[in-house]
Amino acid sequence: MLKGPCLRNTAVAARTLALIAKVPLIGVNHCVAHIEIGRLASNVEDAVTLYVSGGNTIVAAYSEGRYRVFGETLDIPVGNLLDAFARTAGLQHPGGPKIESLARKGRQFIELPYTVKGMDLSYSGLLTAVTIKLQENRLEDLCFSLQEVAFSMLTEVTERALAHTEKPAVLLTGGVAANKRLQEMCRIMCEERGAKFFVPSNEFLQDNAAMIAFLGEIMFKKGIFVKGKNIEKLDIKPRERTDDVVVRWK
Repeated sequence: MLKGPCLRNTAVAARTLALIAKVPLIGVNHCVAHIEIGRLASNVEDAVTLYVSGGNTIVAAYSEGRYRVFGETLDIPVGNLLDAFARTAGLQHPGGPKIESLARKGRQFIELPYTVKGMDLSYSGLLTAVTIKLQENRLEDLCFSLQEVAFSMLTEVTERALAHTEKPAVLLTGGVAANKRLQEMCRIMCEERGAKFFVPSNEFLQDNAAMIAFLGEIMFKKGIFVKGKNIEKLDIKPRERTDDVVVRWK
């Protein structure tokens, strides 16, 4: 029985199967896979991508062979922010949908830290502040206020990236992209700037097998894979950034 980190175990299994079956092996980047399945599902060729999930928060756009990161979280991702607050508030996992539902019942905006530094965001202070305020405020009002502040920060940096790159559209993807309030904020921003707005259906927002398979397919068609003895050298890259990947298939 294999023991150890799940990704490393999966890599061992994948290398073993590829060597036994004598087939090529393709290493894909998780974040890039989210972008590519979003482009496919939305039928959008070129867009600023806001990718928001439990593990990632980035604003990226394609330029000169890579998905360049124009803004990102400096500490915790927005999905982590929502889940951490939900746990403290006693809400069941996943926390995002519970917070979204309670936010619709919010009646009062509670002031919370809004931290945008250039093109980057910071959510740790926001998490601390909203957690402290749990003791003296309605949960519904806190959920409403948390969403408004956190999502406004995301919309601001996305709008700035859109203005800088002059892309014609915004693509919203990742698990947090299922939030209707975030979708509404991004849609309004795009309408005001004359840009198109796209968000895939929920089945392609959460982590899914289709995004890995699709990226693997387009990489394979471009000859981006390893085979033979080189398979033994292919391993996980836990610190590989989105903009480290050379996008040779566009």
